[in-house]
Amino acid sequence: MTKKRLTGSVMMDIAGTELTSEDKELLANPKVGGLILFSRNYQSPKQISELCQQIRLAAQTPILLAVDHEGGRVQRFREQFSAIPAMGDIYSLSGNKIAVAEQLAFHCGVLIALEMQSVGIDISFAPVLDINGISDVIGDRAFSAEPQQVKILAKSLIQGMNKAGMAATGKHFPGHGSVKADSHIAAAIDGRNKSEIFGYDIKPFQQLIDDDLLSAMMPAHVIYPDVDQHSVGFSRYWLQEILRKQLGFNGVIFSDDLSMEGAAGIGGYVERTEAAQQAGCDMLLVCNNRAGLIEVLDRANLTLEQASSQRIQKLLASNQISYDKLAQNPLWQEAKKILSQFC
Repeated sequence: MTKKRLTGSVMMDIAGTELTSEDKELLANPKVGGLILFSRNYQSPKQISELCQQIRLAAQTPILLAVDHEGGRVQRFREQFSAIPAMGDIYSLSGNKIAVAEQLAFHCGVLIALEMQSVGIDISFAPVLDINGISDVIGDRAFSAEPQQVKILAKSLIQGMNKAGMAATGKHFPGHGSVKADSHIAAAIDGRNKSEIFGYDIKPFQQLIDDDLLSAMMPAHVIYPDVDQHSVGFSRYWLQEILRKQLGFNGVIFSDDLSMEGAAGIGGYVERTEAAQQAGCDMLLVCNNRAGLIEVLDRANLTLEQASSQRIQKLLASNQISYDKLAQNPLWQEAKKILSQFC
């Protein structure tokens, strides 16, 4: 009996709408366990479906396919897909009625999940659980400036995603909304004290973990000096002591993209991936830098853990609907009808 190969710990990307010979070679590397898709990879539903099939064939083992498809300004595929509103607009679109907003959030979750799965993608990295504060990069990606409203609306969105068979990923733990700097392009430091962070920003994460609604988590590339000297994704204290032990989270921990400037203080790509895994990340995103990815696959000392592999494989899509049959799906039909009443 052939032993099942463990899922690799690196999530890579590709540049185009088709696989190159180099892409195929990298996908077959045992360290690769996931691939994230971007707008540059999309031309049409048929093309992206075929690309996802080719990725799975090239990987030679179950691979997790992901995308950032939150709605609003972060929606990678637009043409021939539903236009999902920004999460920060859901409450106002619903006439500032929370029960109506919950219904809209639920059906947005259904649409995100069904439409992404219909072209072969396992997860969308959603929802954003940050609180809308001073961060320009978060802004209307957050549901609200109030922690309890973030929790209520995120819960509804997740329940919609789950109803359609997709697992949810909370980001950016423990909260990026009170940091002005954009960690994509700058070092982000939040100088507030620990009690303020725990009494405010972390609340939606904590409550949704308690409700057992988060299957995965993505930490922020933010340093909270009053808690730890390392940014969250490189901090054993944040990931092991707080997230795993104190909050009881047992799902997948994704690093945020290790090519971001907020990760640069750790060193090169090899150092970043090794440090993130040692801190407790199950899967390491290395995107938008092919040389960095190759360096990681060639040189990084990364382990393939049974527990991480099992957690990651639980995120694989459970819904096998095809894009061509979406319009016949009653759950999709209802969600489209509801969305059309608001947008």
